[in-house]
Amino acid sequence: MPTCDLLFTHATLIDGTGAARRDGALAVSAGRIAAVGDCAGWQAARTIDAGGRALAPGFIDVHTHDDSALLADPAMAAKTSQGVTSVIAGNCGISIAPLVPRHGLPPPLMLLGEAADYRFPTVADYRRALEAAPPSVNVGLLVGHSTLRAGAMDDTARAATGAEIEAMAAALDQALRDGGLGLSTGLSYPASRAAPTAEVVALARVTARHPGALYTTHMRSERDQVVEAVGETLEIGREAAIPVVISHHKCIGRRNFGKTTVTLGLIDKALATQDVALDVYPYTASSTVLLPEFVGEAERIIVTSSQPHPEQARRDLSAIAADWGVSLEDAAARLGPATAIYFQMDEADLRRVLSHPRTMIGSDGIPGPYPHPRLWGSFPRVLGHYARELGLLTLEDAVRRMTSLPAAVFGLPGRGVLQAGYAADLVLFDPGRVIDRADYDQPCEPSAGIDAVYVNGLQVWGPEGASGAAAGQFLHH
Repeated sequence: MPTCDLLFTHATLIDGTGAARRDGALAVSAGRIAAVGDCAGWQAARTIDAGGRALAPGFIDVHTHDDSALLADPAMAAKTSQGVTSVIAGNCGISIAPLVPRHGLPPPLMLLGEAADYRFPTVADYRRALEAAPPSVNVGLLVGHSTLRAGAMDDTARAATGAEIEAMAAALDQALRDGGLGLSTGLSYPASRAAPTAEVVALARVTARHPGALYTTHMRSERDQVVEAVGETLEIGREAAIPVVISHHKCIGRRNFGKTTVTLGLIDKALATQDVALDVYPYTASSTVLLPEFVGEAERIIVTSSQPHPEQARRDLSAIAADWGVSLEDAAARLGPATAIYFQMDEADLRRVLSHPRTMIGSDGIPGPYPHPRLWGSFPRVLGHYARELGLLTLEDAVRRMTSLPAAVFGLPGRGVLQAGYAADLVLFDPGRVIDRADYDQPCEPSAGIDAVYVNGLQVWGPEGASGAAAGQFLHH
């Protein structure tokens, strides 16, 4: 008679592939799925009667800035509470490694902390730190272009020289050998906006030499030049012969609302000859560093943190500017280094991107005491609001975008599907009740309907909250 550590019975199995849900059981042994479907006769150390609730692969958050939080807050309740079992860090060109700063931190590297937090000269050093004190979630790391520039250049406000590109290429090659999943860029940010396309192509070609590696990008523009930026992104993918992921695809500012009809058309055409995917968060407000050049298109801006003026957190930028008798741009400059939430996107564009079959879900949350609610609510919001309430997606397709699709795009074998032999990253949830509860006033509220979460067979979230189990592994090709 077969035995296992954990047996789920009477579950509604949503396997992550997009296939129709089915009733069944699932057995877990030694951190892996031992059997799926008919588990009659299995003996378990612990049996959980799912009572018809959904059992799915753990969600993969493909767009995070969790690099530092994984070490500072290893329980990662913001993620485990919404069913996330794996995170991809190092996005938007900003990775905590490989870098020990010599010339300060150019924007937006302060999103991950202060200069002292950048203490990992190699990805191998960061990986060892995670393996010495494992977080509750699995971790994959992209290598940030802005991080590479900060390490190789004394001034990032210009194009890199040939020698600097060679230094970045060497650091990137080693980082990928150490387990990095690919290269990320943030070409709209000060640390990298001066980089010409040729510089990025050169580094993307280095990345392409590593099997399974990919190129992800916060594009050069998500505003007036968003169509051209998509074109540049696709060109980089073609020139380097590398898969591309467009990060948090959006069109910022009222005059750009509706342009996703054009950008998604370009992507659909490109898909005939190259590998392209996208990610999105299910909100019409963004969040990033507060910079004067970013305030123009937003209809409202909430300051979420400010190093020189912490007392201004949670206030509207317009109110701060009025109190100080200055323009929004001058107030933003005075508050920096700072972060903010920008209300500046269109719901129709969001739904159009979310509906695209190559779109994955990424929270893009910035950990902190007053984050954007996407840090805590992205995945249940897709399941509850966009799938159940609006019917924009089926539940099975919504889960696919959170599981098997990201596992395939980022090259994470043995994850993202309910299949024997795969890692027991699992989420048990109530499809009729799951919903986000975090909002702009109370952004750190755990979602409803996520009943239990397991990472490599260990429970990391349940009715009592985060267990703190050191269950996570470093994900690499």
